[in-house]
Amino acid sequence: MHNNKKASKLSVIPLGGTGEIGKNLLVFEYEDSIVVIDGGVKFPEDELLGIDLVIPDITYLEKNRDRIKGLFITHGHEDHIGGLPFILPKLNIPIYGTRLTLGLVQAKLQERSPYPESMVHVIEPGEPIRAGAFEVEAFRVTHSIPDAVGYSLLTPVGRVIYTGDFKVDYTPIDGHNMDLGKLAAWGQEGVLALLCDSTNSERPGVTVSEKIVGKVLREWFERAQGKIIMASFASNVHRIQQAINAAADIGRKICVVGRSMENVVNTSIELGYLKLPQENIIIPSSEVGSMQPEKLLVLTTGSQGEPLAALTRMATRSHRQINVMPGDMVVMAATPIPGNEKLVGKTINHLYQIGAEVVTKEMGQVHVSGHANQEEIKLVIRLTQPRFLIPHHGEIRHQAGFRKIGQSLGYADEDIAITQLGSRVELLSDRMEFGERVEAGSVYIDGLGVGDVGYIVLKDRQQLAQDGVVVVVAALSKSKPYKILSGPDIISRGFTFMKEADALIDGAKKDVIGSIERQFEKDQIEWGALKSNIRDSLGKYLWEKTRRRPMILPVLLHY
Repeated sequence: MHNNKKASKLSVIPLGGTGEIGKNLLVFEYEDSIVVIDGGVKFPEDELLGIDLVIPDITYLEKNRDRIKGLFITHGHEDHIGGLPFILPKLNIPIYGTRLTLGLVQAKLQERSPYPESMVHVIEPGEPIRAGAFEVEAFRVTHSIPDAVGYSLLTPVGRVIYTGDFKVDYTPIDGHNMDLGKLAAWGQEGVLALLCDSTNSERPGVTVSEKIVGKVLREWFERAQGKIIMASFASNVHRIQQAINAAADIGRKICVVGRSMENVVNTSIELGYLKLPQENIIIPSSEVGSMQPEKLLVLTTGSQGEPLAALTRMATRSHRQINVMPGDMVVMAATPIPGNEKLVGKTINHLYQIGAEVVTKEMGQVHVSGHANQEEIKLVIRLTQPRFLIPHHGEIRHQAGFRKIGQSLGYADEDIAITQLGSRVELLSDRMEFGERVEAGSVYIDGLGVGDVGYIVLKDRQQLAQDGVVVVVAALSKSKPYKILSGPDIISRGFTFMKEADALIDGAKKDVIGSIERQFEKDQIEWGALKSNIRDSLGKYLWEKTRRRPMILPVLLHY
């Protein structure tokens, strides 16, 4: 039980989104109340061979499920909502978010498992919601998707503010300004801690407004001779809106291609976040063939060069309905996510090879960041005047960049918490310290399996990818007199071309026979020991001869 003499602490626990970009999940805990913010996904790095998605490990939440009062969502980007179809069914807790955000979440949940309507609550910025010991209030922020919010949590030890992903855009496309007044008012009352987006903490100055992109798109669109294909993140509804407006102005129809793009566009039109300047401006892809190319804008996914996305298929001429033709203009309205540069480069090369004109952000501002640069981060710190700072949503370098910003504003190192996954930051009204860490990490999703592929399987995949596999098959008699009834046969995949490696195979067979005969000298054959002797001895032999370490699988039959 809690000892009442001692003041209870507020714990802030990042289970995702700290020390990394992606799979955001923040936990706030006070006595018997837990509030969760976001449940995102991360796309796998190259070394995660064959993994489709990475989500946060929620073991800690499963153990404490009955204390969770709700999950609040900041905005509809994959790195904040992509994990929910896997997380929510395990927790069965109420979820809160703005209309568009929940619309996108519902579409996601529908694909896997529907979530009970009674658990889904649409909220408006500015209305406080009671969640156990917390009073949670959303405030509007500007970001690269509409309806984005940050959250203030009023707790018994003080107010904590989490910005969510934000930039300060003074000319937002939908006219919804970031609620800086609210932040200033809270700052006057007193803010205990600020958790802040630190993605662009290394970039000086301020980010450019999304408005600029609209102007630049319009200029490029006017130059285009053939059809225009614009690839961007499906979720950037503001950019899609500007592209639609520009297309309508110059008399082009629009075709939306790619599953995620169709989902977002349909949801946004339905909920009123995308305004179509004229009836029937959007046409189905089946009509594209009969359209004059100079009357067409194709909105598509694939700005990241993903092998199966629509743009990549169009660029390699493997799309059912739409191909890129010489003279078409392809606008890459996005920045490669770190790690995707090669894939994007490959797609761009394909497009040039066909004879298309390619426009990237290096040639004109067809993309701007959705995250705050240094001056915007300073503004938010100055307005909220928090006692403590906790950089969130960034790799270690971004957290370090944020710490420098804090230092420049006069914060001492001990007032800035650099967290890792599973860190427990404990707050009282006058101090901040690290408590005992909780279980945290990554869960890999591969096909239909959630978490069944772990470190060991990945290590095997790596070995198979690097040096291949050698299978040794032999049949032995299982009682005395011991002898080899058939084999040993050696089969390999991805190791070396066996037909031309006679000497190597003969040597390998001799080595295996040696291992088997040494085991025959014992009274009793120990099958386990024999297998590991074959593995060790043959492994040494193959390493000496080829300097490779294939995976060795002995298959021993006994009759």
